[in-house]
Amino acid sequence: MAYLIHIPTFTDNRGHLSVLDEAIPFDIKRIFYIYGVDNSARGGHRHHTTVQAAICIQGSCTIINDNSDVTEHFEMDTPEKCLILETQDWHVMTNFSPDAILLVMASTSFNAKDYIFEPYQHSA
Repeated sequence: MAYLIHIPTFTDNRGHLSVLDEAIPFDIKRIFYIYGVDNSARGGHRHHTTVQAAICIQGSCTIINDNSDVTEHFEMDTPEKCLILETQDWHVMTNFSPDAILLVMASTSFNAKDYIFEPYQHSA
């Protein structure tokens, strides 16, 4: 199940410093970021083996997550918030602000065969 963690951040009169090295609960194998998004949705998948950590380091966006039991909306609106997405978490990112930058760290390197695009089928 997806869950939020707090990124340790140190603030003084010079600004903010956020530290990720001890906060992310897995070894990072891949880092990418998404920005300049129009009204499109991004994501729309889950993974066989990859766990991800998502931080909106600028602006804001919404990550909608479905783990087959619960659908949750996570408002990613501060760089101190990090959403951990487990393998069962089918997720889509929406509502990007014009200045949004979404940083994503993954537990595995890219592998096209790791993606599951079909959303969960829920009973009506």
